[in-house]
Amino acid sequence: MNADRSLLLRIVGEAYDRKAWHGPNLRGVLRGIDAERASLRPAPERHNIWELVLHCAYWKFVAWRRISGSRGARFPRVGKNFFPAVGVWEDDLALLDESHHAFRDAVETLPARALASNSRTIYGVAMHDVYHAGQIRLLARVL
Repeated sequence: MNADRSLLLRIVGEAYDRKAWHGPNLRGVLRGIDAERASLRPAPERHNIWELVLHCAYWKFVAWRRISGSRGARFPRVGKNFFPAVGVWEDDLALLDESHHAFRDAVETLPARALASNSRTIYGVAMHDVYHAGQIRLLARVL
């Protein structure tokens, strides 16, 4: 498969922090949400916004590790997939940003062959961001 780096970078950017046709991206839906609101749970046993932010940061990290070959790197939270909302909200927003930029930088510098073989993962990260942006937008409206 011939992967178009500029298209993949545009898709990743629009899903996370660049202007997109579909409306607010992941970073956009988080604007104005404070720690108290982010920690509200829509129902028992359901994820809150904060947990979704950490979930997105984690999967960006996993994708970065996969495409960059950094197998020994560890996510800075214990566990996997979903993490409890403990700590400082702004720090976890920064972790999401750091995970995104590391992933994006890896996409930007991948050799062409590696880019082609990882294009589905790259596209998948963008779709994951869009999915959870919609979920967070709904949660923010009802909480």
